[in-house]
Amino acid sequence: MRVAMIGTGYVGLVSGACFADFGHVVTCVDKDASKIERLKKGEIPIYEPGLDDLVAQNVNAGRLNFTTEAKDAIAEADAVFIAVGTPSRRGDGHADLSYVYAAAEEIAQLMDGFTVVVTKSTVPVGTGDEVEAIISKAKPNADFAVVSNPEFLREGAAIKDFKIPDRVVVGTDSERAREVMRELYRPLFLNETPILFTSRRTSELIKYAANAFLAVKITFINEMADLCEAVGANVQEVSRGIGLDGRIGRKFLNAGPGYGGSCFPKDTLALTRTANEAGSPVRIVDTVVEVNAARKKAMAAKVIKAMGGDVKGKTIGVLGLAFKPNTDDMRDAPSLDIVPALIEAGAKVVAYDPEGMHEAQKLMSGLDYAEDAYGAIEGADAMVIITEWDQFRALDLDRVKTLLKSDVVVDLRNIYAPEDMAKRGFEYTSVGRPTVG
Repeated sequence: MRVAMIGTGYVGLVSGACFADFGHVVTCVDKDASKIERLKKGEIPIYEPGLDDLVAQNVNAGRLNFTTEAKDAIAEADAVFIAVGTPSRRGDGHADLSYVYAAAEEIAQLMDGFTVVVTKSTVPVGTGDEVEAIISKAKPNADFAVVSNPEFLREGAAIKDFKIPDRVVVGTDSERAREVMRELYRPLFLNETPILFTSRRTSELIKYAANAFLAVKITFINEMADLCEAVGANVQEVSRGIGLDGRIGRKFLNAGPGYGGSCFPKDTLALTRTANEAGSPVRIVDTVVEVNAARKKAMAAKVIKAMGGDVKGKTIGVLGLAFKPNTDDMRDAPSLDIVPALIEAGAKVVAYDPEGMHEAQKLMSGLDYAEDAYGAIEGADAMVIITEWDQFRALDLDRVKTLLKSDVVVDLRNIYAPEDMAKRGFEYTSVGRPTVG
């Protein structure tokens, strides 16, 4: 089948490359000429493990193309995916749908014959109705169907999530559109992937409900971590104890500095706004949004307390800036709250992240950057772990002890064992576990 992917951001580029790898002919369209030129040269604008090879393989096979000209791509397509950004609007927190609606206008003018228009972007309930109205108004008597097909891609594992998903959700009442979507995802039938067909509005809500539920799990275990610290319990053991219950599950029960990234902060906020406008508030999610925002700010105070209550004139080596490992995404990363607060308190911060430093430089000032983890902590009064990159999990702790001016380690991801750190002579603070040393 022929596919046009409008938008070459994270979702559009990963989805386009994976559809091409399924054997479809995909054209990715973007108005950013410099981005398209980079993609044509094989330069991937985002960091996602394996994506550069996947793109190169399918470009060489002639199944994946990049262009700024949407005309032919849309006219020839069996399905046109809208995969543009839907950032939070300033002021009210609603999803900004201007890019989605602009894409709908363009598709209406250029499509030829029966076309399935698919919203891959995360959009509030009812957006598909508006996209349908825009196309119908722009091109009366057009032969098309609007489908909701939300993405469930984890940054750092996006290719696997696309090719071996837990499920595929398709929202449409059109049988013709269902057949097109079945054909697009036919390679997944071999893995017996559940494909859930729903109404369009239900599909749109599933995406928000899934992300909100995961955000609730993260926030819940973070609050349990605070309680563990207050009563002398161990949050990792609590997580295991409740996670082994099949009704709860073990995933997303790792205590830390709060969630960030491109999805959870934006989607929880958008869901609360939609729910309030519908007169059916989701009070649990309202609270999660507030608690998570406060938690990220509180982590700087945790670091300062671990360093004796005063960091003025002290040097702090920070390991990890991206919101999670295996990505360079800095959107709503906890580091964006923690690092500036430490600098404001008078500390000198030297940071290292394997992929996130370039983006971090656009968002934060007043800190220095190191070439590796050991360079960040050399001569520092404390080492602070914010992102759990694999390379931080097996640091040479003898070398760390030699490099640090003081033996203070603050581990906001609980990647080291307190007993081991105490034996090595560190003053070790983690999340939801007793401080040792």
